[in-house]
Amino acid sequence: MDLWSKKVLGIITQVLLTLISSHWATRGEVCHSPLVSNLLPSSFRSSSHLSGSHGPGFAKLNRREGAGGWSPLSSDRYQWLEVDLGERTHITAVATQGRYGSSDWLTAYLLMFSDTGHNWRQYRQEDSIDAFPGNTNADSVVQHKLQHPVIARYVRLIPLDWNPNGRIGLRLETYGCPYNSDVVSFDGRSSLLFRLSPRPRQMTRESISLKFKTLWNSGILLHAEGHSEHSLTLELEKGKLLLLLRKGRSSSPDAQQLVSLGSLLDDQHWHDVTVEHHSTHLNLTVDKNTLWVQIPPRFTHWDHDQMSVGAYRVLGSWRSVGSHRNFKGCLENLVYNGVNLVDLAKQKDQRVTVKGNVTFSCSEPVFVAMTFTSPESFLCLPGVTEPSSTGTSVGLQFRTWNKAGMLLTFDLPKQGGAVWLYLSRARLHLQIHKSGRAPLELSAGSALNDGQWHSVELISRRGHLTVTVDGDEGASAHASPSFLVATGSQLFFGGCPPEENGQECMNPFRAFQGCMRLLAVDDQPVDLIVVQQRMMGNYSHLQIDMCGIIDRCSLSHCEHGGSCSQSWSTFHCNCSTTGYSGATCHSSIYEQSCEAYKHKGNTSGFYYIDVDGSGPIRPQLIYCDMTEDKTWMVIQHNNTELTRVQPSLGKNQHSAHFEYSSEEEQLAAIITQSEHCEQELTYHCRKSRLLNTPDGPPLSWWVGGPGVGQVQTYWGGAPPGSQRCACGLQESCVDPKHHCNCDADRTEWANDSGLLTHKETLPVRSLVLGDVQRPGSESAYKVGHLRCHGDKNVWNAAFFDKETSYLHFPTFHGELSADISFLFKTTSSSGVFLENLGIKDFIRIELSSSTEVLFSFDVGNGPLEVRVKAGSPLNDDRWHRIRAERNVKEASLRLDELPAATQEAPADGHIHLQLNSQLFIGGTASRQKGFRGCIRSLQLNGVTLDLEERAKITPGVQAGCPGHCNSYGSLCQNQGRCVERPNSFSCNCGPSAYTGAFCDREVSASFKPGTSISYTFKELNRSSGALPDVTLRAEDISLSFRTSQSPALLLYVGSYHREYLALLLNKHVCRPLLHASLFNQLLMNSVRRGANKLEVRYRLDSSKEPEILRSKVRNLANGQLHAVTISRLADAVSVQIDQNTKEDFNVTSDVEFNAVRSLVLGRVHNSGDLDLDLSRFASLGFTGCLSAVLFNSVSPLKAALLHQDTSPVIVTGPLVQSICGSTSANPYAAEKTHHLSGQSGSAGTGQPLVNAVRSDSALIGGVIAVVIFVVLSALAVMARVIYRRKGTFQSQEVKTVKPEDSPELAFSSSQNGPSENQKEYFI
Repeated sequence: MDLWSKKVLGIITQVLLTLISSHWATRGEVCHSPLVSNLLPSSFRSSSHLSGSHGPGFAKLNRREGAGGWSPLSSDRYQWLEVDLGERTHITAVATQGRYGSSDWLTAYLLMFSDTGHNWRQYRQEDSIDAFPGNTNADSVVQHKLQHPVIARYVRLIPLDWNPNGRIGLRLETYGCPYNSDVVSFDGRSSLLFRLSPRPRQMTRESISLKFKTLWNSGILLHAEGHSEHSLTLELEKGKLLLLLRKGRSSSPDAQQLVSLGSLLDDQHWHDVTVEHHSTHLNLTVDKNTLWVQIPPRFTHWDHDQMSVGAYRVLGSWRSVGSHRNFKGCLENLVYNGVNLVDLAKQKDQRVTVKGNVTFSCSEPVFVAMTFTSPESFLCLPGVTEPSSTGTSVGLQFRTWNKAGMLLTFDLPKQGGAVWLYLSRARLHLQIHKSGRAPLELSAGSALNDGQWHSVELISRRGHLTVTVDGDEGASAHASPSFLVATGSQLFFGGCPPEENGQECMNPFRAFQGCMRLLAVDDQPVDLIVVQQRMMGNYSHLQIDMCGIIDRCSLSHCEHGGSCSQSWSTFHCNCSTTGYSGATCHSSIYEQSCEAYKHKGNTSGFYYIDVDGSGPIRPQLIYCDMTEDKTWMVIQHNNTELTRVQPSLGKNQHSAHFEYSSEEEQLAAIITQSEHCEQELTYHCRKSRLLNTPDGPPLSWWVGGPGVGQVQTYWGGAPPGSQRCACGLQESCVDPKHHCNCDADRTEWANDSGLLTHKETLPVRSLVLGDVQRPGSESAYKVGHLRCHGDKNVWNAAFFDKETSYLHFPTFHGELSADISFLFKTTSSSGVFLENLGIKDFIRIELSSSTEVLFSFDVGNGPLEVRVKAGSPLNDDRWHRIRAERNVKEASLRLDELPAATQEAPADGHIHLQLNSQLFIGGTASRQKGFRGCIRSLQLNGVTLDLEERAKITPGVQAGCPGHCNSYGSLCQNQGRCVERPNSFSCNCGPSAYTGAFCDREVSASFKPGTSISYTFKELNRSSGALPDVTLRAEDISLSFRTSQSPALLLYVGSYHREYLALLLNKHVCRPLLHASLFNQLLMNSVRRGANKLEVRYRLDSSKEPEILRSKVRNLANGQLHAVTISRLADAVSVQIDQNTKEDFNVTSDVEFNAVRSLVLGRVHNSGDLDLDLSRFASLGFTGCLSAVLFNSVSPLKAALLHQDTSPVIVTGPLVQSICGSTSANPYAAEKTHHLSGQSGSAGTGQPLVNAVRSDSALIGGVIAVVIFVVLSALAVMARVIYRRKGTFQSQEVKTVKPEDSPELAFSSSQNGPSENQKEYFI
């Protein structure tokens, strides 16, 4: 198309749009004609009038006849003014005016509409607002344009409030235009059948539209089908509209699709239905609510050639198909693909077949209902003056959402007792109390609070009592009382009058809230219109001639799959299985990243991650790896093992597809919000080329990126589009002519591996290997988990340094649900965090004082405030978290971990938050009461606002906010130190014996007898011979151990002066007398087994014997974990074991530990400097587990296990890292891999795949080896047990044992006790 054609087409389009706009504008102007001013006085009715000159016929706008308007006899809320427009009319607006020349006008009123003058329907704005604001004086006109135009014949206005200094006074006008329609009525046995062939020309979309009204809750509206057996059915079922798509007659789930919409559609009001069929979906609309439905491919083509209306029938057979009920009610303007089918039937078109009594007008039965609107509602009807000797009967129908409520009560004649008919737990109960008799109770029915109409009949005849629910289809209960059950002088429905009225009515149950109709007493129907006119009975808080029930769960406000339940006045959301919380299941209970979990003090593990908070993406279980300085989110897929490529016959390529544990939306969100993502990609090869040359087509490729992904021709460690591997980028490939090691095509094993780090191409979705079929080719590949770190949202912050500074963003849209969360820190006592204004509505969060946060908003019901008061000042320059939520039910505010404060929203108030100005952060539009301090991680409805980017271009605001250790430093445990970072913080575990992100992961190792760790504090200066200057006057020692060995040396610290400190377990026993009895011998053997105590030996003077400090805590070599803490300051020493009481003592030889040389764990090899006694311990070594060893600031275990290359430590013998202090291992330890960024792989002659690639033979061999090992271990344990038992038996038999023959006494103290210089302290 050339430029001129494009211009002409654009002009034509603009003209068409202008004409369409003009047409609708003209239509809008035309449909605003006055409807009341020309009506006759007979068209007006009212509840009452003050006088003839105040009659309803004078209530015309701007007229002064009579008394200048209508005024009722009494001014109360039971008055009404009604206008008959003569026919059904399109009503678009209403206007009111006070009574001329008076003080009488309305300030608020309700609008009702009806087609028949009965069964009124209340007009609601926003589906919840009832009242219209009225006038402020008698002369001005207040007009309201209806948000949703109404089609009705009758208009009724009910005053709610009026000028307190006057009476009810009213003149009114309604505006609109004539309404034309084609109506057809069905009696439940009639129907229409339309032949739709020849079909209308093929259209871009197909549609069905109609209106219907009915009093019956079930029935077929229409059924359409074609030659391909595709059918569509619209059916009412319990007041809901069902749309059924079916292929054939099968009822299997695969052959049909069913959706439902709407509720309470059996209310005898007109309801609009539209079905729009598009290629892959359809839109189902009921009234103003539309449901978008995805259609399976088998239902996308419609070829309907016949349609039955009012019944489920097919051409050639007038019998109903299946057990479907026929429709009973009226249809209007039934249009199929632009053809008015009702008009065809009226014209007696040959394509239409009529069955039964079909009329082209809407004849409606009159059922007058009444609504019990509040707990104060009741209806009192007169009973019989003389009770019948044969009994009585009372009948009614009701509908409600409440599980409990009184339906009826009356006194038995002559003060003989009382009868209550009531709902409890959604069942019907009858309870009769008769003086001098046991109470009589009956119950029937279930689930009677489902909003459907239910009939109740109470019949007492000749000593037989029956209560029936829902007639023959329901349930009944029977009794045979020995007394007569008859109605007294009054019957009370729904509740009782206030006690001050003096009427004899007692209601021990809840009042009824709902609708009733078809009341009958002794088989005589009750005329509720007579009751409404106050000509019979009495009532209060009733709406007569209407049922005002509302289904608050039909279009549920419960989000994220929360289930909705309701009562008469409110609804409740059950969020228990959703992963969300709040009154509407709006706010996620999970964090949005692993980073957020980490900074709540959590450690590595699987966590539910909700990447968009309150957004639509569901939470997913993801592994969080917090073992490193960075916090990694690990997204797993279905194959992370190194996998050998198995050639397939007839295929030149090998392909693999990877399915990830996260859903697509969550996967994309994780990659987007992370600072860095990576995925390992490895290829092992022998005579299997990878990419070949950068100029030719690649032999292999992979697909990655969002959605279905795109083909990528580079390998791990290289940039996108390079068609290289990492070695090609580093110029280190085995063959310089090629850019990948595998492309050298050698017979030796080689590999190309590296990390993919470009987020735009992640994750890897599939892999295609193209050189795997040549003779001699062998290969294997590995695609690692997707790993991401760095949550952009958590640390996104801005610093506001002036009260007049602020950031602004586009208008916040949270009409029905709004959640706001952020962190702040400040030294100021007040300031506005956030504000967004509308014309009248607003939302604001502020620090109102140094200890209080205020959340306020207005949605049209007046300002609502929620406050939370802290127990300590909030201007402490520490991070505090705020979470605020507003929904249609309530508003809540939570500060840090304090309980949330809530405020309920008005039950029938405005619900939409309408804002139109910019969103201000850190200040207000008036630039007053601004906030000074930091705001971080600001999220609105799960979306993070980029404060840093906006702060970079805003004066007075700085991007980022340092100073996190004040708030998070306590997360660094076990003497770890908090280190500040520009964004975030870290824990320096250097001074700690622990490691991990928070210095909370113990460093433990298993020791064998030959294991030794020697840590050298300072070497001897060989050249000068000078001793190192390491002299200690104090030590702090902590460690944990687990062992069954005794005696055992746990720790030894030696010096160049033959001084030492030793920590050991030893068996301390008092030897028995030579001729002790057998009982005493057995007792001492028990003491020997349990007397393994801790000894601390200090030798701070080489000329003296060591001082032995012995704890009282026993049985430490029991295989359990024990924690030891030892502290010395000069001569004062304290020892604590586990949770036992700290033990204190003193050393006397010296206070200085001179020229400290080394610390040894396990076996001491250089024992020449040790005294003989300690040398024996040292030669045994240590068998068991040591953990978290810390000597002052030195952690020898951590140095040996984690930093052996950079620490002055020497390890001899077997040393295996283990977990001493915990019984649970890292749940992901078996899967975790370590990556070297940019590693290019290598080539060699050995095959690197023998142990890496899974194979059946290796698996079988491994299983056999494990079985053999287990059997041999079991035999060894049994032999050891038998040997020990044998030794124990021998020791019990022998009365005298030499020291050298008893292994238990080999290292005990001398039989003569301690020497003069060797002192023992029994603490």
